[in-house]
Amino acid sequence: MALLALTLSPNTSLPLPLPLPLRIIHFSPISQSLSFTNNRSTARALPLPSSSPMASSGREVLPPALDSSSEPPPIFDGTPKLYISYSCPYAQRAWITRNCKGLEETIKLVPIDLKNRPSWYKEKVYPENKVPSLEHNNQVKGESLDLIRYIDTNFEGPLLFPKEAAKREFGEELLEYAGSFYTAVITSLKGNTMNEADAAFDHIETALSKFNDGPFFLGQFSLVDIAYVPFIERFQAFFFDVKNYDIAIGRPKFALWIEEMDKIEAYKITKRDPKEHVESYRKRFLSSL
Repeated sequence: MALLALTLSPNTSLPLPLPLPLRIIHFSPISQSLSFTNNRSTARALPLPSSSPMASSGREVLPPALDSSSEPPPIFDGTPKLYISYSCPYAQRAWITRNCKGLEETIKLVPIDLKNRPSWYKEKVYPENKVPSLEHNNQVKGESLDLIRYIDTNFEGPLLFPKEAAKREFGEELLEYAGSFYTAVITSLKGNTMNEADAAFDHIETALSKFNDGPFFLGQFSLVDIAYVPFIERFQAFFFDVKNYDIAIGRPKFALWIEEMDKIEAYKITKRDPKEHVESYRKRFLSSL
């Protein structure tokens, strides 16, 4: 399979921590739109998320991130726990999967402040000291792509990976490509050329044209969409703000995919303010330029 060279594991867990205070998420039908321009053409309007049948409960109390001063939750007490950072795209994959399965009451969300992480997390929970990790059946598992598969197959709820052989095969290809996609876009993000990013986004447009029974990678919503959306969420915000570039212009399948993803309640609750993504990526990739 001739794809972009993989230089970063697609399972890598990336600590991008931002402590989050206790908040309650309410969903409403209010929508807005933004318009942008770039060197491809005038950008389309970008609607804010709306309602969708693929939904979590619609309201969830998000606990504050635990830091070095926080006591640990009860560990190995029989309650499944998903340890995340609110700002980490790898952790966001597992969080979205949990929500899509309707497991908000089954898998407890435990956010960690990775800039001031508690020592007990490494000592008692996950020696790798990364997120995401899942405590289940007296074991702790990590690596985001492994976790989304595990949650899908070991918990109740709608299955998020198709049974059809052709879709499963293509889905596996796309999951394998996720790391190469990230690496290609980051190369352009740090440099002065869009060649690598354009090729990666074109690859996404082509992949979204494979099946015609829905707007998602495998036609219907699946783990593949979950694997990509945290990164596309960040790339879209950064390229708009810093490079005046709309990643979906000239890519109608990609544009539709973004719009449809933004209708999924289980994903919406995990989204961050785009300004946070821009600031984070500026510090990580542009501070030395």
